[in-house]
Amino acid sequence: MIEFDPVSQIIYEDNHLLVINKNPTQIVQGDKTGDRPLNESIKRFLKEKYNKPGNVFLGVVHRIDRPASGLVLFAKTSKALTRVNEMIKRGDLRKTYWIIVAKRPEQEEGELENHLWKYEKKNKSFVVDSKKKGAKKALLHYRYLRSKNNLHLIEVELKTGRHHQIRVQFAHLGNPVKGDVKYGFPKANDGPFIHLHAQRLELTHPVTGEILKLEADPPEEKSWSVFIKE
Repeated sequence: MIEFDPVSQIIYEDNHLLVINKNPTQIVQGDKTGDRPLNESIKRFLKEKYNKPGNVFLGVVHRIDRPASGLVLFAKTSKALTRVNEMIKRGDLRKTYWIIVAKRPEQEEGELENHLWKYEKKNKSFVVDSKKKGAKKALLHYRYLRSKNNLHLIEVELKTGRHHQIRVQFAHLGNPVKGDVKYGFPKANDGPFIHLHAQRLELTHPVTGEILKLEADPPEEKSWSVFIKE
């Protein structure tokens, strides 16, 4: 697993918020693998950088999947965490993703609405009937951007935040994310990652009121590079 590198990964930091560009294979919070999660690595970094005594507060605002990359927001104060969580409930935190797929969508822009159910034992979600117990509504908006080498770059804005939502909904569309064999892509990538990247975060700062628009490039990798080096 790639260790946390504050020099290359911190996109934004102030007294209340910290935003990093997560690398694939890094996990945001601890899981059954026992690998060191980002939140613990960041706590250790903050403790050393600011010479903080005792425990360091770091609130996990949201997570992205381990094989995905991109922007992850943390709260450095309880005030910021409470206010950002309220923003999320109101839908005021805008999260935009890029994915690469092998088939161009029939419609260049549209919305996907499904009900998803998480199967805990396999850590996998499925599109189900809305009446199934535990089913949750999932909504996203997508827009086709461009094509290169028989691959297609799609921009996705999440309207809800369900488990593996983008991966499940595009797989259900018959167009799984490149490299995502868990959801039906025929071949894994040359490495433990999929072509799903949290590219942009837009929010009003929970304390200062400043409008934040933060972006991060995808990893340096051949399929991403053909799209971002134009």
